[in-house]
Amino acid sequence: MVDSRESREGDSIRRRRECLSCSRRFTSYERVEEVPLVIIKKDGRREPFDRQKLMKGLLLACQKRPVSLARIEELVQDLHARLMERPDREIRSRELGELIMDELKGLDQVAYVRFASVYRDFKDLPDFVKALEGLMHKEATTARVGAPPPALAPPKPLPQALFPVEGLEAPPLKGRRK
Repeated sequence: MVDSRESREGDSIRRRRECLSCSRRFTSYERVEEVPLVIIKKDGRREPFDRQKLMKGLLLACQKRPVSLARIEELVQDLHARLMERPDREIRSRELGELIMDELKGLDQVAYVRFASVYRDFKDLPDFVKALEGLMHKEATTARVGAPPPALAPPKPLPQALFPVEGLEAPPLKGRRK
């Protein structure tokens, strides 16, 4: 081989070779052929993975949150790279959604709940409450890892539900004093 270099477009490799018996030179071009990622939807349809669609969903979830555009782009790049490393080029939309939510949970909890509400198709308030309680439980469990032993730590009050549960009455509101 005489020479090998990437093409200007970066989509192929140009190789210059020389025949050892006749000394003639020739050029060959090699292209990397990628099998595209395919998303298997809930109804069984298959559609190509669309980075822009993922980016749009994350931008909506992170709207008005302290998450930079660079961080969202990095998250999309990381997810895409993880998917490309998989031997199977097909991924169920449910699995992809779970991967995204795992990343969002560590990035911004409000964005996580927003994304989960669309992804999991929350129908009513109890669905939101379950998601929030799961998030609060995980946060409380994580906080306990670095806490002192239970005998030395003061008892923590039980977390209050964010929304009253149906059938339970809220305490009466006290009037204002002038």
